[in-house]
Amino acid sequence: MSEDFLTVALAAKEAAAELAPLPRAPKDAALRVIADALVAASADILAANALDVGRARESGVSEYVIDRLRLDEAGVRAIAEAVRRVADLPDPVGEVIRGGTLPNGLELRQLRVPLGVVGIIYEGRPNVTVDAAALCLKSGNAVLLRGSSSAYESNTVLVGVMREALAGTEVPAAAVQLVPGRSRESVKDLLRARGLVDVLIPRGGASLINSVVEEATVPVIETGVGNCHVYVDAEADQDLALAILLNAKTQRPSVCNAAETLLVHAAVAGTFVPRALAALAAEGVTVHGDPGIAAYGEVVPAGEEDFRAEYLSLDIAAAVVGSLEEAVAHIRRYGSGHTDAIVTRSVTAARRFVALVDSAAVAVNASTRFTDGGEFGFGAEIGISTQKLHARGPMGLPELTSTKWVYTGEGHLRTGAGTVVAQARGAAEV
Repeated sequence: MSEDFLTVALAAKEAAAELAPLPRAPKDAALRVIADALVAASADILAANALDVGRARESGVSEYVIDRLRLDEAGVRAIAEAVRRVADLPDPVGEVIRGGTLPNGLELRQLRVPLGVVGIIYEGRPNVTVDAAALCLKSGNAVLLRGSSSAYESNTVLVGVMREALAGTEVPAAAVQLVPGRSRESVKDLLRARGLVDVLIPRGGASLINSVVEEATVPVIETGVGNCHVYVDAEADQDLALAILLNAKTQRPSVCNAAETLLVHAAVAGTFVPRALAALAAEGVTVHGDPGIAAYGEVVPAGEEDFRAEYLSLDIAAAVVGSLEEAVAHIRRYGSGHTDAIVTRSVTAARRFVALVDSAAVAVNASTRFTDGGEFGFGAEIGISTQKLHARGPMGLPELTSTKWVYTGEGHLRTGAGTVVAQARGAAEV
């Protein structure tokens, strides 16, 4: 582990201990100061971002990746507004999840507490730098940020603005830090910082997430790739289905909640598929279809890898299925457990789809694009978890907390015969 990394990790650990007991008011005040500072520093942020975008273009990066990297004035204002929304949200720290008085008189409570030091490893989206910092600070955590080298200039300025803003607040500036360095070794330092970092959260493509999960000694909350499906049921309103499909695929194809696979019930394939192919083609979408789809128009023949792909581009896989159950089987085989949607007028079909599809989010007659912390009212999100541990789906403030048990007695002693209460010299209320 490098000395530079050790220095920032130890500072983050100290900051986390200082931040954890702070009440809501100083945390909210600090977030609002950060939001104002980001707007005031727009020119510097955009200048740094222009350097990142220029270098990305020179290296031949696709426009879909540049779309995620690029910031403009409206984007900076939106980032600042997301910070303000986080400040307006309830503070999860100290929330009593459950509790009561036990038969022996002990008062027992389970409380939300911060995780501690959270490490975020993510690809070229500068907004994640601020979203992650805001959510971590509000939930009482220090954060170590390791963005991709493609956004290095943007992230450096953004973190500098936030740290300078925090210097005049009760929140320690060391609670927000960049992992030093741009090399692969700096990533390894973060992955192996067990005891200094409490949890890692990777955000990005499959290769990034898999490498973090496989190499980390620090516990990982696994965010997932988005092979999201739209299933058009036999009883679908086809106009509605077409509108949902186009929104899910084309509104912003480079993000994880964009649709990557279309499934159409055989009973409506003859009427719906030709319309879908024409509408997708008009939007520049390339369809990778099975023989059932190919019967209605020209498509790229689809194989196993096509149905497993997270394209993040104007491409979509498509298949005709014989039943709702066949659609679910397809999703279970190829899906990533992110978001899957059904379009149907049948309440029975909708309920069965919801019951059978084992994904972090299931949509009924709505676009997959709504699986998002901001859209769910979380202010922002730290990522979308596709695992089944304490966090699943868009991760907001509660998912950035753990719990502790607090029990209060009046001199309670446990003995072989049961509980006795010793003579109390003084009682404390917690």
